[in-house]
Amino acid sequence: MSLRQITVLGECVADAFAEPASASNELALRVLPGGGPANTAVALARLGTPARFLARLSGDVFGRLFRSHLEASGVDLSCAVPAAEPSTLAVAELDARGQAAFSFHAQNTADWQWSTAELAGVDLSDTSCVHTGSLALVREPGAAVVEDFLAAAAAHATVSIDPNVRPLLVRPEVYRARLAHWCGLADVLRLSEDDLALLLPGTPPEQACDLWHAAGARLVVITRGADGALASLDGERVEVPAVATRVVDTVGAGDSFTAGLLHHLGARGLLGGRLTDLRPGDVAEACLFATRVAALTCSVAGPNPPWQSRLAQCETADHA
Repeated sequence: MSLRQITVLGECVADAFAEPASASNELALRVLPGGGPANTAVALARLGTPARFLARLSGDVFGRLFRSHLEASGVDLSCAVPAAEPSTLAVAELDARGQAAFSFHAQNTADWQWSTAELAGVDLSDTSCVHTGSLALVREPGAAVVEDFLAAAAAHATVSIDPNVRPLLVRPEVYRARLAHWCGLADVLRLSEDDLALLLPGTPPEQACDLWHAAGARLVVITRGADGALASLDGERVEVPAVATRVVDTVGAGDSFTAGLLHHLGARGLLGGRLTDLRPGDVAEACLFATRVAALTCSVAGPNPPWQSRLAQCETADHA
């Protein structure tokens, strides 16, 4: 069965990591292409799902890096918009556990300037799922345009949203104010336990799932890092363990999980509508697959999701 296309909409960010410099008064930065939606599109393409990325790509040095990286991973950029504005830059500091704290340089950058005209001509007839989230859904002036696009896309495709809360750039209350509306648009809501803590402080994950189901999301998945993932399909819970791995850093792990989840569901023909054929067993299998994809991303530096061949090698080794 041939896989149908998944369309991802959102930002591509230059992730800059500090490295040892030759002098004490210097700071060397290693720049890798990142940004939650871009990472998800790359991971989908590398897993073998036809992935189209709707992005506003600058013509600056970072924008050229993004374009090269996305194309090399097999992402379809035929609907990407050439943008006059500069690229967004995020400088990452890693702690002892490989967790990244970001500082952003994102004022008036290309990623947030969507217009209705730029998305009006996008053909979704071959798309089984539209995925978006992160800053593209909350940064003005483009956020409302993205929400309108999702509302229209629901007639053709499953809608997936990852809030990916970034409190240094946008206050958590801005996400909270929009979250019920996003649940009304989304069939799939994937978020991390850190997102949950920012969006609904002190709320147990199960209660949060029920709140988001009531607002419209059928499938809610909360990733818990080393503790695996909790998934809830219309209130039926599934828990899956994480895959043990040597963690280099966790950058892009959640995006890779989302890609693994959507790829697995798409490969089984379960995307394309309101998930009416989805069962808890399907969710468990998809989440188990997604945890393997995320673990491989954690085992290397930066947002560098695995190719399908690497995943196959690991599965062969596991069964040897």
